[in-house]
Amino acid sequence: MDLALTPGVGPARFARVLAEGEAGLERLGELLGPELARAYQRTRAQGAAERTRARAAELGVRLVGAWEAGYPERLRHLADPPPLVYLKGSWNFEAPAVAVVGSRRAQPWALDFAQKLARDLANAGVAVISGLARGVDTAAHEGALAGGGATLAVLGSGVNVVYPPENAGLAARVTLMSELSLGSGPSAGSFPRRNRLIAALANAVVIVQAPEKSGALITAALAAELGREVLAVPGRPSDWASRGSNRLLADGAGAVLEPGDVLEALGLARTGAAGAPPEPEGTAGRLWQLLRERGESLPDDLALALGLGPAEVLGLLTRLELSGHVRALPGGRYEAV
Repeated sequence: MDLALTPGVGPARFARVLAEGEAGLERLGELLGPELARAYQRTRAQGAAERTRARAAELGVRLVGAWEAGYPERLRHLADPPPLVYLKGSWNFEAPAVAVVGSRRAQPWALDFAQKLARDLANAGVAVISGLARGVDTAAHEGALAGGGATLAVLGSGVNVVYPPENAGLAARVTLMSELSLGSGPSAGSFPRRNRLIAALANAVVIVQAPEKSGALITAALAAELGREVLAVPGRPSDWASRGSNRLLADGAGAVLEPGDVLEALGLARTGAAGAPPEPEGTAGRLWQLLRERGESLPDDLALALGLGPAEVLGLLTRLELSGHVRALPGGRYEAV
């Protein structure tokens, strides 16, 4: 463990030593050079491993090293698996899991879709992984909790440093994981590295909404390299916030219109009764019922009848279109399905 905590020894260098087995530490100077060999000796002399174990025990954090049998096998698929991961809470690394990620500035319909998708996946016994970020990540964790399922937040900081701070309450309800040492704060470079862990730990990655330059697209690319299923939720072609996720669909990613699409990608049976999806509830349900009564309608007319803003109605129509309850028609009209 001291080697995993030695400054300058990252995943690639650690893997080089680990591949040599017990003889690796004896040949440290040859494998890593004299400077890092001396750094390792200093780390041992300072009792870094003992101090880290003691601090982890205080925080209720479990340490899992790449040299141990309990290390997540899915992380070993990476070219640079982390030498040591910190886990706060329990997690079954063998259970089917889906990463639900997307924009930090996701639109209301995307947040709603992410939350309901995660909830339904949790109800089906599928664990949900995300990154505790604002936007889609937060919605995914909340949805999984609402569905009574397991959800894992992989952090770009130490597991005892919650970012963003406003998610402290949410962090206390989910399982936390990081490869960064205790007390590490977030940095620009830590989030792309965090994304590779999300991609590796999941059987499939769902991008709910992402613009052209998005960390969620990095997760999708890494998932594809690892042979994981890459799925995306369609957005309006003219919507800048969905250009990245729409591009994934154009490049061959599977489309997610309902939770059953994700379950099929995982090779799991769809749950619930066959046929039509369950009726929408709340304001979306009122809009759907109005469309059923009126037939083909324009969004502005629907907004006026319901006393809602045009933007809110368009968001609800998009959500209902994704769930299969309405169909868009030429001329900007919609009809109930």
